[in-house]
Amino acid sequence: MQEAADKADRLIGNTLSSVQPPLEWTHDESDSGGCADAPGLGDVTRRAVVMTQVSEERRGSLLGFIERAWKKSGYKITKVNPDKEFPAIYADAGDGVLEMGLTVGYKGQFFLKVQTACVDKSKVAQPTTPAKGADYRGKKVPTPNVHSDFWSSDEPVASSSPS
Repeated sequence: MQEAADKADRLIGNTLSSVQPPLEWTHDESDSGGCADAPGLGDVTRRAVVMTQVSEERRGSLLGFIERAWKKSGYKITKVNPDKEFPAIYADAGDGVLEMGLTVGYKGQFFLKVQTACVDKSKVAQPTTPAKGADYRGKKVPTPNVHSDFWSSDEPVASSSPS
């Protein structure tokens, strides 16, 4: 399970660090447990929360950026929820990861969740990968509180014409 958790941590770090301009984010609660129909096996769920304020006008751009990054990494997009207020995108990364999801919640806060498939059960340490910005591990994560000239802007992202 620790190996699966480490992979989930790398997926979170790689996903969020690929975004330009950079976002600030923190780890959220992680958990692990047994798989209902498979004694001796367990899964791990890792979560991260984006602390950068992403305006309503820029949320679709961020979701699109992540979708393209996941596709470029060879991940299969399994579902897109186009809801105007709470959109989301989900993907299958294969290789032991059951599902990744990027969802938008209250006040436009982005949540990234990675859940592993069932693997041999063992103890799992908390994530050791550093967050980008304030680390709220073990504390209540506040709503987005980091301003970005780009991501927090109320101006829609200008589409570029193909050259």
